[in-house]
Order: sequence, then C-alpha cells, then structure tokens
Amino acid sequence: MQPTNDRAQLAADPELGVGNVLASLVARGAGLDKPSLTFDTEVDGHPAWQALTLQELDQRVAARAASLHALGIAPRDPVAVYVTTGADMVLSYLALARIGAIPALVNGKIPGETAAEFIRRLRAAGVLTDAAHRAELAPHGLDTPLLPDVSGLGAADPAGAPRPYRHHGNEPAVITHSSGTTGLPKAVIHSHHSLFASIRHRLSLPKGQGLDRMLGALPTAHAATVIAVNLALCNRVQLAVLSRQNGTAVLDAVEKWKPQSVLGFASTWSELAAEDLSIRDLDSVNAWWNTGDCAHEAHIRRLVAAGSRKAATSRGIVRVKGSHFVDGLGSTEMGHSQFFITHTPDTDRYNRCIGRPHAFSDVAVLDDDCEPLGPGEVGQLGINAPTLSLGYWNDSVTTYRTRRNGYFLTGDLVYRDEEGYFYHVDRAVDSVQLADGRRLFTAVSEERILAGCPDVLECTVVAVREDDRVTTTVLLILDAKADQDAERTEQVLAVLEDHVAQTVDRVVAIDPERLPMGPTGKVRKSLLRDRFLAGELLGTGGTAQAVSQP
Repeated sequence: MQPTNDRAQLAADPELGVGNVLASLVARGAGLDKPSLTFDTEVDGHPAWQALTLQELDQRVAARAASLHALGIAPRDPVAVYVTTGADMVLSYLALARIGAIPALVNGKIPGETAAEFIRRLRAAGVLTDAAHRAELAPHGLDTPLLPDVSGLGAADPAGAPRPYRHHGNEPAVITHSSGTTGLPKAVIHSHHSLFASIRHRLSLPKGQGLDRMLGALPTAHAATVIAVNLALCNRVQLAVLSRQNGTAVLDAVEKWKPQSVLGFASTWSELAAEDLSIRDLDSVNAWWNTGDCAHEAHIRRLVAAGSRKAATSRGIVRVKGSHFVDGLGSTEMGHSQFFITHTPDTDRYNRCIGRPHAFSDVAVLDDDCEPLGPGEVGQLGINAPTLSLGYWNDSVTTYRTRRNGYFLTGDLVYRDEEGYFYHVDRAVDSVQLADGRRLFTAVSEERILAGCPDVLECTVVAVREDDRVTTTVLLILDAKADQDAERTEQVLAVLEDHVAQTVDRVVAIDPERLPMGPTGKVRKSLLRDRFLAGELLGTGGTAQAVSQP
C-alpha cells in the first residue's frame, strides 16, 4: 500500500482515535518491522535510544495490558499514572487505552501533596507509579489503591492481554491536566475523537516537511504528547520521547539522535535560546514546533538562526542555513493549538502574532457579554472546534462556567487584524484595568522587554492592585555573561508603553530558582501576586531597583 493511500484511509476511518491507533495499525499488518517510538531510558529490557518497531511496541503494550487486566482494571476505570520516565508514561497510557480504562496522566514534577489531592478528586480505581513517586505520595494519606510498581508490568505474557476495547467517538479516552499555575491542576477530559481531530486533519493534507524524525521535548503527561505519539504512529514516522525537557537535555538529544523536527513548549525554547547554539550540531533540525503558550520573538529569532531547511533559490531547491519555527496558541482544554504561523530567518510578523486559525477551528474574539468584536478590539478568545475537551472530570461547575454560546472561553485576551491574523496580549487573570480606562497587559510588556533588552534572557511582569493603585514589578533573568548588578531600570522603562511604565515600582534581577514555576514551566503569577501583597520581595539588597515615579 502506498503511504499516501495509507494516510488517506486512516483519515477516513470513523472508528480511529487516540484509544485505538496502535491496535488498528497492527491489525492492518503493514509496516510491523518499521521503527516507531524511541525512549531515552531502558524499558522492559529494551535499550535506551533504540527504536521499537511497531510490532515490538505492540508486544510491550500488550504485556502491560495483560498485567493490568490481571489486577482487575476494567473498561471505563480511571487510573492515575504518576511516573518519572517518558517510556513509563507513554506505555502505560497505551496499555490502559487498549483495555478501555481511562488513563489519567499526572505530571511527574507535581509535588506529592498536590498529586495526592488531584488523584483523590479523580476518584480513581488505582494509581500506577514508580518507587520515586510512591515515596512522594506516602506522607499524604492517599486512599486510592496503589497498583504494583510500573517497572514490573512488562513482565507479563502479551498473549494474556484481553481483546482491544472498542472505543466510541465521544467516550472519555484519556485525562490530562491543566498547568496548575492558578492552583490545583484541573483534570481535563479528552474523548477518543477529540484528541484525534487534529491528526485526522493533518492526515488529509500532504505530509509536511520534518515529520520523518521527530523529537518530543514535551511534558510526557500532557495532551500534546498523546497527540504526538498518535501522529507519529499514523504517519509511520519515528518519534523519540524525552523524559526531561530542559534546554541542555534537549540539545544533547538533538546532537545524539539527529531529529528533523523538535516539539516543545515555550519554556524549553527559552532555555535553548539561553545556550550558545553556535557550538552545537543542530543542522539536522528543519523545524521547531511550539504548542501551549505562544513563544517570544527574542527566542524564536535565536532558534531559526540555527538548523537548516530546504529553500527555493536561483540554483533550484537547496538546503540553506536557518530553520522554521511553527508557533501558535493552545492549551490542554483546546486539545491542540488552534492557530499557526511559520517563522524563518527572513520573516518579520511578530508582536505576539499567533497566526491564523486552523481550518478545523471556529475562532471568535468576544466581549464580556459574549458578543463578537471587530478587528483591533481586544477581547476574550472563544473556540469552537472538534479538538475541544469534554470538560473537567468531576467538576461540572467549572466545565459549564467556561462554555458560552457554543464557545469555550480559554481565558486568553486576543485581537485580530484586518488580514485575519490573531495576536495574543495576555491571560485575563494577569491583565489589569487602569484608572484611566487603559489596560495593562503583562505578556505584551514581557515581549517588549525581551525584544528591547538583549541581555535579558527571560522576564516576568507582575501587576498587583491594592485598593485603587496598581503597582508593577519587573523580574529579569539575565544572560550569565551580562553584568548582573548593572542598573537596567531606565532601559526597561524605555521599551514599555507609557501607561505601563508609570505603574512600575521595581525592576529586579533574580536567580531563576527563586521563581515559582508550574510543572510545565509556566511562572505562577498568581502566587507571586499573593506574595507581593503579603509584603514579600524578591531580589532585595543589591538587585532590587526601586523606581521613583513623578
């Protein structure tokens, strides 16, 4: 069968979804000896960094499914997965999906106390974990049954696995969770078809460049990893799943494994941009694919200067220096990025432009009454798309609070221009209305600082309202080669909009270790606001630079 026909048939299969891709491909019997997934750790006796063929992957999933079935895990049972490695996360998800249980993937970076409360609220049938995370949960009195250590599940006979469960389109197939930047992570329900909708769309299009060898530098418990795994399987291409997504680990993996594309979140691009990329062998990379929060111009420009890509020249199609960066905006609840824009070293549409919507997405900019706004008007982002989650597990109040007039309200503030390009300005909870009627957008302010202050690698802008007064703190993470004690207040104020600059009372250079971060690398601004209101100051002493406003 020709690969193009194979992709078209998969796109047209109404029963295919994230619960049964692996079983469906194996049942077709084609390409069983082709490499599929690669993990960065040894698993079930298989060496790290050695690809599993499709048949080998199926056998390891079947063995784990047999173990889970013998433990009494049944179809529709929610089972939490709280583990360390990408291999254990992905194989556990695939095994639970095979028997029709509902894997609830928990980010391994979440502290034990938070994870225990999250799992309690799931009312899960059991918890799959490893020794490290079993110890994390131990002090917190979790009454959900702890299943045997995940490391032993692969020892069962694959022949003991039950027949693959028949998934239906609107049934819950997997639970992931929000970033938890505003509190306890929310359990997000994805259906068999919702997380597959973007894959089905891509399978109906010509296969894109850079998809033959993909490096997954995504949080392994995130919906984005579920999509990446199934996209790779359906395209019959290789995907390497990283257990750690920090900059050094990703760069080491690129040099070792030579991917054509790298999939990641904004926090990873920030760390990569802080490295000296000129001393790294990144020529294999054709594209960096971003999801979640949109990326910053300063980081994108550094990444597209590295790698290589095919380009049309007077000499024909040749490989040239510099790569693509595919940006957009997504979230766990959206199920997939709803926008896309591609940057190269030659493009110049930035200013937090997230691009145009995908063909499968109905996008609206809405006012507080959920009425549509026109070009140039900032409002709430509303999404109606087949990729949307079903809502929040055991939390109908939050589910219905975020749905209005057929749209999911994402919590983002955006506007569109006359050409149909959308721009992200902030999260609604981080933006502040000022007394003069103008609005302070912290994300736009961060973008301006990064673009205008070359020795600032990352920054966080936090606006706090006390009675009728708004005060803003600017937290800077500096290049290691920069003067850490230099006065930067004037430089920072100069790049901010006047109405924002007038609210700034401190510019602080800090150690990144002092920033409270969520498990996916997002700064917890809500926690910072609480700390500032309580009188706690970061970077006091020589690094705190108070601003005297006229």
